[in-house]
Amino acid sequence: MVPPLLTVLLFCSGRLRAEVLAPAPLAVVPAQPVVVSTDSARRTSLHFQTTVIDQGHARFHAPYSGPHSLLPAPDSAASVTATLFLGLKLRPGTELYLDPELAGGRGMSNTEGAAGFPNGEIFRVGDPRPAISIARIFLRQTIGFGNERESVADGQNQISGAAAARRLTVVAGRFSVADYFDNNAYSHDPRSQFLNWALMNSGAWDYPADTRGYTWGAMAEYHAPAWALRAAAVAEPEVANQLELDRRIGRANGFAIEGERQLRWGDRKGTARLLAFFNQARMGSYDEAVALAQRTGAAPDISLARAYGHTKYGFTSSDDLELAENLGGFARLSWNDGQNESWAFAEIDQSAAAGLDWKPASWGRPQDAWGVAEVVNGLSGAHRRYLSAGGRGFMLGDGALHYGPEMLTESYYRWQALAHLAVSPDAQFVINPAYNRARGPVPIWGVRVHAEF
Repeated sequence: MVPPLLTVLLFCSGRLRAEVLAPAPLAVVPAQPVVVSTDSARRTSLHFQTTVIDQGHARFHAPYSGPHSLLPAPDSAASVTATLFLGLKLRPGTELYLDPELAGGRGMSNTEGAAGFPNGEIFRVGDPRPAISIARIFLRQTIGFGNERESVADGQNQISGAAAARRLTVVAGRFSVADYFDNNAYSHDPRSQFLNWALMNSGAWDYPADTRGYTWGAMAEYHAPAWALRAAAVAEPEVANQLELDRRIGRANGFAIEGERQLRWGDRKGTARLLAFFNQARMGSYDEAVALAQRTGAAPDISLARAYGHTKYGFTSSDDLELAENLGGFARLSWNDGQNESWAFAEIDQSAAAGLDWKPASWGRPQDAWGVAEVVNGLSGAHRRYLSAGGRGFMLGDGALHYGPEMLTESYYRWQALAHLAVSPDAQFVINPAYNRARGPVPIWGVRVHAEF
């Protein structure tokens, strides 16, 4: 497996720079269906991935910049991740998984200045040097019903074998809720699909996670051949978009429930998903922060308006469908109430996205893929007033705001260079970055190198 290791060594020796990385959310999570072997044919699973992303932009129009702006001077930045996926079947139906992960690098402008940030692989960890952490460690218990069976392929966090077509699966430990929810077939994994945060997940779903994208909790799913229902209860970070999780789990927690239905359009297949979520934590209120600033004459500071009992709730719709042979499409809509601060994922209160995925089999390249997508992100009235008054969040804060919806286009081509190595040129074009009509537009170039076995 020379290509993955060589990629990491070249990156670590020559590309990383000693630049401080400001906090950023999210963590990369490969989409994994909840399927578990119930036979005894295989007892272990071992997989590896490494991904290197280099991005940059030229100078763009910006009459002013603030403390959390995407800076208008030319910039480039790179990131690297490498993950081991280790699985062990303890007994039929019970499995243990452990995923050590190396992550390093930085995002452009310290991963600030765009609500839909261009690199879904970058983390806000304060130090660009590669560091190793435990991404996931969890137990999975599966109970099957009936005699109907379906095969399960060996994969990341998945042991090959057979599983009951109707089953109840319970996961407990450290994982990412995005591993199991909002699992769109064409727009979910920044290691092989779109890179932008607003395309790897529904943008307005402030999914509970530490700054690397993981949390502790439990998830349960009932799976049937044509539908599935899943729910999760997990911990929230102690401070917005930081590594420490709040141990007051009775006052800081996140809940999600999602229904999934298989679709048929002639002989074409697809999936429709509807998700509802409710989060509570020691969040700050946007309107309370603005009111306090008006009394003191200072710029609003969301940290002064934090209190337990503040909540965030919302909904997402995520659909994908085969449109023709080798062509698929997807659409997403998401919304949250936007009264209290964005806490774990991105500063987005409304989002709509749609795109296409095409595999050029007619060119003799069935493993390649070309994707193109459009996204429109928006803010609630309270969030807009806070930023307009000079407030800042963990990602946004130009010092002033001439509000307009943030609009972006992304296109990539994934070239399968070798059996285990893919190279993907990527282009993004962002209008009104951070919802500010006074700044931009910003063209962004990038290239991704991904290897796995």
